[in-house]
Amino acid sequence: MRDPLTDGAALEALAERLAAGDRRALARAITLVESTRPDHRRAARRLLDSLPPRETPSLRVGLTGTPGVGKSSFTEAMGTRLTARGQRIAVLAVDPSSARSGGSILGDKTRMDLLSRDPMAFIRPSPSSAGLGGVGLRTRETIPLVEAWGADVVLVETVGVGQSETMVAEMTDVFLLLLAPGGGDELQGVKRGIMEMADIILVNKADGDMLAQATRTRADYAGALRLLRHRPGDPEGYPRALAVSSATGDGLDGAWAAVEKLAAARRASGAWEARRREQAEAWFSRAVESGLARRMAGDPRLAALRGELAAEVGAGGLGPEVAADRLLAALFGEAGTG
Repeated sequence: MRDPLTDGAALEALAERLAAGDRRALARAITLVESTRPDHRRAARRLLDSLPPRETPSLRVGLTGTPGVGKSSFTEAMGTRLTARGQRIAVLAVDPSSARSGGSILGDKTRMDLLSRDPMAFIRPSPSSAGLGGVGLRTRETIPLVEAWGADVVLVETVGVGQSETMVAEMTDVFLLLLAPGGGDELQGVKRGIMEMADIILVNKADGDMLAQATRTRADYAGALRLLRHRPGDPEGYPRALAVSSATGDGLDGAWAAVEKLAAARRASGAWEARRREQAEAWFSRAVESGLARRMAGDPRLAALRGELAAEVGAGGLGPEVAADRLLAALFGEAGTG
């Protein structure tokens, strides 16, 4: 029986339904893209190649922060504001994975109940085991699908502060770091690399008894950001720190205005297009590396050789670089070095 996900006519119909704003078609297309079956991967590439370019590009926003800072609450509060303005929003939320099943264990759809029922929003939780650094391996390919569906804003929410931030920065236009109110010691606990990547730092929970502390924390980060190098193409005052409350909504409109101002400035300066070109090149390199890894894992001979070489390296009988050269030489049918 022919798989409907790989049938040419079915793929064409799926692309048409997707472009018409069909949510079921979008979910089906993402399922196809996330599949690891070789025939599904080929079909996914055909589907992605068939998508027409958008006349007006979406705004891709990355969001990260330590667990418990309120990322889902912030996303729901901000998302419902955007949909109320007539904008479609897609949330690609990467959850921590169950070590046993590999599945998502937090369930962003459950934690964003209001937004998940909004017809102008689409939420797709994915287990982080699907990719490196807490970002789903196929998240980058999912973005053009939600854009074809009509998303004006694509929000990529990561598991938390860690190595995933670099990957998110390589697929988004504006990068947000969400933090909780804290004292001076809190500033020392945030990695400088994440600070340098963040375009806007948002201190959440700026309400009630936490308002004064959140205000002080925002000032601390604002001072730290002034020490960082100004990015070419960005307006004055960026990167910047703001205080917001997902619970009361205070500061959210100002935060989004700051996002839009930065995006508009980057478009006007040409930094937007340059950034997207660099991102495409970076993901091309990642795709090549991923493809090589799949080729080696799928070849029994190479898989066995890799195991043997790894054992030699572990025993100290072979250097890692020499072993890698031998494995790559076997992959390309060349004489090994060393």
